[in-house]
Amino acid sequence: QVQLQESGPGLVKPSQTLARTCTVSNGPTVDYRWSWIRQSLGKGLEWNGGISSFVAIDYSPSLKNRTSISRDKSGNYFTLLLTSMSPEATALYYCTSGPYDRYYSSWGQGTQVTVSS
Repeated sequence: QVQLQESGPGLVKPSQTLARTCTVSNGPTVDYRWSWIRQSLGKGLEWNGGISSFVAIDYSPSLKNRTSISRDKSGNYFTLLLTSMSPEATALYYCTSGPYDRYYSSWGQGTQVTVSS
């Protein structure tokens, strides 16, 4: 029953930082993972990273030096910060969540983020 609502700007300039927030309803649930995924024409679906209910954070190896994921203690929202944005990072960004046996059972609406000057 967890529902996610994503928010944040849809336009980011090159070299700037992408900041996104996912608001959670009907949650959180213990043993959950809260993740960010993006979809682009060049790479398809790509996992950015996630944070667990144990506050263990994992990042994509290709993005870990640029990515920061956090969540509030109450579980009302979690965030994504992605630095050094480039046009290649233009993609549809989703927040997702799910238990450990189904990581991506809930999805936000998705937002097209365009990196352009």
